[in-house]
Amino acid sequence: MKRWDVVIIGGGVIGLSLAWELRSRGASVLVVEKGALGREASWAAGGMLAWFDPHLPEAARGLARLSRRLYGDFVQGVEAASACDVDLRRLGAILLDEVLPGDFRDICRTITPFELEQLEPRLKPSSNGQSPSIQFWPEWSVDPRGLMTALIAACKTQGVDVVTGGSVSRIVVADGRAVGVATASAEFRGGAVVNCAGAWAAKIASGLKISPSPTRPVKGHMLSLKPSHEVLQHVVRAPDVYLIPRSDGRIVVGATVEEAGFATEVHPETIERLRAAAVRIVPELASASVQESWAGLRPGSPDGLPILGETDLPGYFVASGHFRDGILLAPGTASVMASVVQGDSVDEGLAALSPRRFA
Repeated sequence: MKRWDVVIIGGGVIGLSLAWELRSRGASVLVVEKGALGREASWAAGGMLAWFDPHLPEAARGLARLSRRLYGDFVQGVEAASACDVDLRRLGAILLDEVLPGDFRDICRTITPFELEQLEPRLKPSSNGQSPSIQFWPEWSVDPRGLMTALIAACKTQGVDVVTGGSVSRIVVADGRAVGVATASAEFRGGAVVNCAGAWAAKIASGLKISPSPTRPVKGHMLSLKPSHEVLQHVVRAPDVYLIPRSDGRIVVGATVEEAGFATEVHPETIERLRAAAVRIVPELASASVQESWAGLRPGSPDGLPILGETDLPGYFVASGHFRDGILLAPGTASVMASVVQGDSVDEGLAALSPRRFA
């Protein structure tokens, strides 16, 4: 039986970023994915890279800072290996009526209505005759679908092995240690196993007598508009909607947060509410066609923090629970988890994110 240094469960942005990082460090890696690579939460994401987001829990901000330092090189490396463009945009975001804590106000700057007219002349944020608070935020954005397409190609070019179409049914344990995974039809052995299965991570680990890794699905509706001409350059964040421009002219609009189990049905009335919210702040979008609508399942956790690190079972690791921040935190997660799996020392506040906190 072939044996890998690391077997990764899940081929989303976290699993493939970790595979890319481990392979770059010389490890042999197998990724086992139940469906098609990158087609779950990662494919459904918006791609805002808001490393300074005050809504990001405090314990995850070290990981966000690390991801910010790594992101440019991460994208450059993946693009070079795959010959794909991931559409990384560094133009920043405009925040409307966002109340920021004091320690975030130095990061953002207030912009006047005149400045807004220069930056985004088609953005009309005033409501009820009131001028909203308008701020500029130095965030980036990336097209998650472009990123996943590039990551898949880069991993294969780098020599990462992939098995798709089979759900992992259990973790294989021998002599008190994780030594592989099993699907309905096969078994795959490795020196370490990393569960990167997103919203499904808890199901895979349900048979193990260890501290739980309690992920759950959190549904989000989104849509894509295709205006006849360019209407936005910057990401726009408003209290009830956000808009993310892509370089091909599309505007991605999101997103709801729904506790709906594993249901992914798209509800037209929810899509229409999001579209109407977008039109209220960019009236020219009223004539834009709805190119696509979808719903994805983000991996939530009980305390809103990622679940990262080794479990009570030696050789078995978890990297999940990123909720809305998987694309944002992927490079940092890959870096620290590769070090943890290979036995290197790690800081970045990882202790607060350990699976053992749910004991």
